[in-house]
Amino acid sequence: MQTMISRFLRTAAAALLLAPMAPLTAPAQGLFSPAVKVDEMVITNYEINQRLAFLQVLRAPGDARKLAREQLIDDRLKMRAAQELGITVTPEQIAAGMEEFAGRANLTADQLIGELSKLGIATETFRDFVEAGMAWREVVRVRFAGQAQVSEAEIDRAVSAGGGGSSVRVLLSEIIMPAPPPEAEAVLARAQRIAQTTSEAEFSAAARQYSATATARAGGKLPWQKIEDLPPVLRPLVLALSPGQVTDPLTIPNAVALFQLRALEETAFTRPSYSAVEYAAYYMAGGRSPQTLAQAAEIEARVDTCDDLYGVAKGQPEEVLDRNALPPEQIPTDIALELAKLDPGETSTALTRAGGQTLVLLMLCGRSPATDEAPDREAVATGLRNRRVGGLTESYLEQLRANARIVTVE
Repeated sequence: MQTMISRFLRTAAAALLLAPMAPLTAPAQGLFSPAVKVDEMVITNYEINQRLAFLQVLRAPGDARKLAREQLIDDRLKMRAAQELGITVTPEQIAAGMEEFAGRANLTADQLIGELSKLGIATETFRDFVEAGMAWREVVRVRFAGQAQVSEAEIDRAVSAGGGGSSVRVLLSEIIMPAPPPEAEAVLARAQRIAQTTSEAEFSAAARQYSATATARAGGKLPWQKIEDLPPVLRPLVLALSPGQVTDPLTIPNAVALFQLRALEETAFTRPSYSAVEYAAYYMAGGRSPQTLAQAAEIEARVDTCDDLYGVAKGQPEEVLDRNALPPEQIPTDIALELAKLDPGETSTALTRAGGQTLVLLMLCGRSPATDEAPDREAVATGLRNRRVGGLTESYLEQLRANARIVTVE
């Protein structure tokens, strides 16, 4: 059950990973007192603590308490907007939404509720989260469906741009800090402090002190990379930055990652598109001990292709060597981050598993280009409509917030 829950929560959080589950601490005094007032609507300390616990289970990046507060404010505004439009979500629809949410991991809603309850997270917290999302989707449909039409000319331009023209490449610095379970909270807190800097010198100093990757000696500095080569989960985070800014902490297995944007430029080239990335992972007991790292260096010196790793693993249990060919969006985030730095035949020893007790010798086998197919005009049109609705929706929610009186209760 625990494995299925972990897989589900990673999916539900769009590549955000499950933290070690621990029971909630005892409630503080004034738990049911108002914490925030949104016009006449009240958000209690209890609700914030519950949403905080839910987000911590989902391992949401950034300041989870602040995010919990902001989400609950948005949920109040969304539910009021639905009420004003006469939109209601029936108990049967909410139940179906909860089943769909849990069903992404072949779980029932009752199974997921049972796991959350072990952490002190109430069924109502899960239900309210689902209800607000369902109500808001209906609000968006009613308000903006008629404004999302796209013309044939717009589709033509999007199809023409899709095969080449301009794209973006970025100059990043990275910090990837080991965070085995006993140290996870302290490492995340440190990452949140580092994320506030806009100084390249400060970020580089932190990389030299804390980062576990080979780039640490160079202050975490990476060479120019095409945005398409970055893991899908990282691309929107990077594109949202201005030079000098740092991403919110990104949690990956046994580690926390930060990325600082140093520069961004538009380039002219044909965008590469990969249907699959093939890689091999050889698992070595001993973690990042000097002996294991020395053994890994010796292996790296004598292997040139992924096929060579079969000889290294010969006579050992089958599970010590894992070889996969996956679409980019299905590759685990930490592996995708390392593969983005590699050419075929190159290796990395930056990752660990089993709480840091197992070293991963990772090798990129190759990237399979996507076949050239005629663009699906309907798919392009759907993408344009979704983008337009997304912009309208974001502006509408900002308007609701601007018009509301939001007060933090002392």
